[in-house]
Amino acid sequence: PRRCQRQRWGVMSDETKPEVDAINLKVASQDGNDIYFKCKKTTPLAKLMNAYCQRQGLALGSVRFLFDGIRLTQHQTPGELDMEDGDVIDVMVEQEGGC
Repeated sequence: PRRCQRQRWGVMSDETKPEVDAINLKVASQDGNDIYFKCKKTTPLAKLMNAYCQRQGLALGSVRFLFDGIRLTQHQTPGELDMEDGDVIDVMVEQEGGC
């Protein structure tokens, strides 16, 4: 006997298509070494921060990430901060000590 196999064809209209709300962010360092990241507006910034530090060989605790002059925390998301495609996050290496 022949078996019939059902196939489901997923035809999606524009209304049901999941919205991929990803934006491109530039992480700009003091030395001019910029790195670009693509992330969803709902992804916590911890992922971007950890990836940046890993690529640069830095400890997460040794740098500060700023957006519009405000220090960012790991639990914040681009959506919460109203970040848009092409926005720039500044990264500063924290200095220790002094005279």
